[in-house]
Amino acid sequence: MDDRRRVLVVAYDDAQILDIACPAGALDIANRYGASPPYDVELGTLGRRAARSSVGITLGAGRGLEAVTGRLDTLLVVGGAGSERAAADERLVAQVRRLAARSRRVASVCTGTDVLAAAGLLDGRRVTTHWGYGDRLAARHPSVAVDVGPLYIRDGNVYTSAGVTSALDLTLSLIEDDHGSTLARAVARELVTYLHRPADQAQISTFLAAPPPGDRLVRDLTGYIAGHLAEDLTPVALAARAGVSTRHLARLFATHLGTTPARAVRSARAEAAVHLVRSSGLALDAVARRCGFGSAQTLRQALRDHYGASADTIRKMPDMPRARVAAGGDTPVP
Repeated sequence: MDDRRRVLVVAYDDAQILDIACPAGALDIANRYGASPPYDVELGTLGRRAARSSVGITLGAGRGLEAVTGRLDTLLVVGGAGSERAAADERLVAQVRRLAARSRRVASVCTGTDVLAAAGLLDGRRVTTHWGYGDRLAARHPSVAVDVGPLYIRDGNVYTSAGVTSALDLTLSLIEDDHGSTLARAVARELVTYLHRPADQAQISTFLAAPPPGDRLVRDLTGYIAGHLAEDLTPVALAARAGVSTRHLARLFATHLGTTPARAVRSARAEAAVHLVRSSGLALDAVARRCGFGSAQTLRQALRDHYGASADTIRKMPDMPRARVAAGGDTPVP
């Protein structure tokens, strides 16, 4: 029996080398810190040809995509300047489609979404990509719900991340899912980085936004909330995940976020929903399901409460609406 997690990184000419190095390097460190089962990472290309990265460094492939058989743990398609050509290569797309069916989960970095979308793997899903290419992806694949707000998004067993360094945020999240937060923190320390930036942290205004919560537990939970909007995020469930009482959880959120856990969850869901309402053609009930609202009516009420506007009005707005209230729910936003 195979006791290793097989990870196949799909590359092509003019791929972004950081899209390859960030995940592969983080998983290698996870192995050295005792990941069990360990990750077995290989670079795959069509015909096992060497892949020339966009910076000119050529990488030798360990596997030809056509020769890969058996189950895979993770199939990861990278982005880069060559992603459009890769998405137009029917042989590559066919292999990605075939390998995705053999994989426990499928992921992409940056414009790797071009390839996944061409393979039909993103239809009906909420995904992210590099903020500069979201409009292109949405125009070419109208059945894909593109949201360039978050750093990474999980929709079922499909994970998509934004540009370049968000590959590290995504990979740390995968390590945490597989092996727990202790190992993920160890890898982050080795990499001299945060555990991971919250999934819903804006791609563009990273350095202009308010700093993340200073408390590690709160920071981890806000990242978890953003990546699992459709799951049980009640205060009881969040407290159980954090290993604290609901009363202590409420104190932590009040101290570090100025709000309650329930309001923080509702705010995160409303923010994700407004991105989907504006960037996709999904019906409101589909948006509601993806963002964790019980019904389209509940979603409509949340948008009115949070943004002071109906879903139809928000969809037609030329700019993103501003939240009507602060995180605490009582003070108008200046």
